[in-house]
Amino acid sequence: MRFNWFAILLVIICVVVFFIQIEDEGFTEEFLLKSSDAFSRPWILVTSMFLHGSFEHLFYNMFALALFGTILERIIGSKKFLILYFVSGVIAGLGTIPFYEASLGASGAIMGILGTLGMLRPRMTVYISYIPMPMAAAVVLWAVGDIIGFFAPSGIANAAHLFGLAVGLIIGLYLKNKYGERVRRRRKIENDIDEEEFEEWEDKWM
Repeated sequence: MRFNWFAILLVIICVVVFFIQIEDEGFTEEFLLKSSDAFSRPWILVTSMFLHGSFEHLFYNMFALALFGTILERIIGSKKFLILYFVSGVIAGLGTIPFYEASLGASGAIMGILGTLGMLRPRMTVYISYIPMPMAAAVVLWAVGDIIGFFAPSGIANAAHLFGLAVGLIIGLYLKNKYGERVRRRRKIENDIDEEEFEEWEDKWM
């Protein structure tokens, strides 16, 4: 399966866009997701995914996108990865409309990535505040944090996170039969058996 590094390309685009935001004061206002404009200007559901509100916002999102996005892209391929990313991001944006006047950021799309990884690689070790835990447990922890943040306003678009995560979990469930951990282990076993059989044949006939 060809690997095209689209996760890293998305990171680069977001960083470039952030510098444009710094230089042009009206750029953010023009392309962020205003809930009142979402249906008259639907493209802002996509453009808002490339905007960020601060350097800290950008840093944490891009770190997660580069790390987890690259892992997931290697597992499912670039085409499926991009579909997942944009579907998660757009639905996350739609999910913010009833709750916030405006929103921006790649968080919803990134939560889609995390949700899918949680389904495909639940035992993969990740570190949350320097504490190692399985990916599945981390997903639950992130979800609980966003649920709390949703009911106790935190200044973060927690609804976007939850909608993006839900999309990622659904897509991950759909892809599990083809890309899940058990499939990977079965393929590895099959490959190991093939190698052993080849060695036996080689010893016998050559």
